Amino acid sequence: MGIMLILSPAKRMDEVEGPPYVEGEPRLLDKTALLAERLREMNLAECQGLWGCSDRLARLNYERHQTLDLTHAGTPAAVSFVGIAYLHLAAGVMSDGELDYLRSHLRILSGFYGVLRPLDGVVPYRLEMGQRLSVGGARDLYGFWGADLLDAMVDEGATAIVNVASEEYAKAVTPYAAARGVPVISCVFVAPREKDGRLVQRSTEAKAARGTFVRWCAENDIEDARDLSAFSERGYGYEESLSSSNLLTFVRGRA
Repeated sequence: MGIMLILSPAKRMDEVEGPPYVEGEPRLLDKTALLAERLREMNLAECQGLWGCSDRLARLNYERHQTLDLTHAGTPAAVSFVGIAYLHLAAGVMSDGELDYLRSHLRILSGFYGVLRPLDGVVPYRLEMGQRLSVGGARDLYGFWGADLLDAMVDEGATAIVNVASEEYAKAVTPYAAARGVPVISCVFVAPREKDGRLVQRSTEAKAARGTFVRWCAENDIEDARDLSAFSERGYGYEESLSSSNLLTFVRGRA
């Protein structure tokens, strides 16, 4: 299989009808069930403290988790997540060939599900990887998931990880990849700041770039990591002087 792209989830989720349609259940669902049970044991105030959200969202998600059914087929992960990256990925309008690419080369990281194939069925949840939840003898979700996320990807043929996830999610994979000798190539999307030209990464634009990058890989059937530097969507260009064997830097707005 070769390269595997990793992408962060979005906080907001939706339940929609296909196409595309659900093709299977998440690989690590047994461990997800432990998290679901742990969240059901918590009261509303404890959940709100964990999530750090408004009263309205806390009540919505608390009630959602009290009745959450992991056996429900749900919505394909790549179209269930509603966020800037997923708007630009636009998996819901991809061709069959592009979806085939995602099946093989994209994995979505999740605090609740661990790692998801793009057409795994999911139900709406609220649990971010960086949130401090002790479960199963682990003090947080990084400890709970351990090497499981990387192991799942390697078992499915990944020989190199292309990281377009946020730091919060990437660090659930990268330490284990380093320990096992699996190469990780991180992609950074920056632009010159108007007032002084300093290169900075803006959160909203970075999310758009990540989704666009994954879509571009699918459209162009990218199989070799050496071809990733050809990305030029949204005005980006590869900056060799700021890149290395494990870092690809793309700068926006430079001639």
